[in-house]
Amino acid sequence: MDFIRDNLPYILAGISVGGQYALIAIGYTMVYGILRLINFAHGDMFMIAGLMGVYAVTWMPLYLAIPFVIIFTVVLGFLIERVAYRPLRSAPRMSVMISAIGVSYLLQNLALYVTGGLTKTYPSIPWISNTITVFGATTKVVTVITPILTIGLVVALMILIHKTKIGMAMRAVSRDFETSRLMGIQIDNVISMTFIIGSFLAAIGSILYFSNYTGVMPTAGAMPGLKAFVAAVFGGIGSIPGAVIGAFIIGICENIIKGMGLTTFSDAFTFAFLIIILIVRPTGLFGEKNIDKV
Repeated sequence: MDFIRDNLPYILAGISVGGQYALIAIGYTMVYGILRLINFAHGDMFMIAGLMGVYAVTWMPLYLAIPFVIIFTVVLGFLIERVAYRPLRSAPRMSVMISAIGVSYLLQNLALYVTGGLTKTYPSIPWISNTITVFGATTKVVTVITPILTIGLVVALMILIHKTKIGMAMRAVSRDFETSRLMGIQIDNVISMTFIIGSFLAAIGSILYFSNYTGVMPTAGAMPGLKAFVAAVFGGIGSIPGAVIGAFIIGICENIIKGMGLTTFSDAFTFAFLIIILIVRPTGLFGEKNIDKV
């Protein structure tokens, strides 16, 4: 109990940032589940959403800027899939991966050109940027609402996947790409919807993350993106619940390490943790073993 009381601010911060990592990790795990592709540009889309939030408030009210950022990010994700990935559908997997890395660097360099490499301050969003006291620990409102909103979005996503026609198509495509095509499923529409959902969640995660960590720079999506990817691998890439649980564990652990005065090692812990997980359980917590049929 003394440990929890002494580290409560860090635990709350860890739960909050874990929820934000989870929203990014879902995008990684969904795209991998269907395309077997690590979308390296996903973290940079998260950064672009933050940057658009900075600039959007300069020419429209905040209540319009937030939905604009979400819509912009969704459209960007859709266009990236159409332009960079769809033409390579039948190409070797390595070609698609190189294309994803190219998109990542393109987004970073566009952001560098627009910002001049300077850190931009994210606008303060009324209410969620206010401070509150939870069990004696002072924190921001965004810290409290992030896990609630994350769990709500994940539940809605699971309902969509298990109860709707497009969700059934996603599950079918993730199981067997070619058979799904032969059964009449519109593969391109399913993949586009996957990118749209992933981009939507990344935009929400961006708003929550930069409301707490207000500096937005061209490389701001790199570390959250990598940690979200680690969370997806830890949970079992392709598993949405696994990605969410992995994100919360990583968020809490890295913030407790900061609370212990070892801030320098908080990032190193995440990647050391990944190495250990891959050695002990290569498929992650909820990953399925691949069985090659002869």
